[in-house]
Amino acid sequence: MPTILQVLGWRVFFYTNEGHEPIHVHCRKAEKECKFWVDVEKFDLVADFTLNMNPRDKREIRKILFEHFDLIEQKWKEMKSKQQP
Repeated sequence: MPTILQVLGWRVFFYTNEGHEPIHVHCRKAEKECKFWVDVEKFDLVADFTLNMNPRDKREIRKILFEHFDLIEQKWKEMKSKQQP
């Protein structure tokens, strides 16, 4: 589970064993957790799920993800290239 970044208590990371799913990130802060699909072409994020999060938490993590959008894409590509045989 490579950690991409840690901001304001949020840990943003990937699972390396999720097969061929499109680009996405998992985020966790204490008991709060979510997964967002990252649409690079549209510069957009779509929530797959959120657990124990209020609207403020959702706004906060979306802001963090948008601020680090390019880094997330870069780290995803690096992770995938390391998985190639």
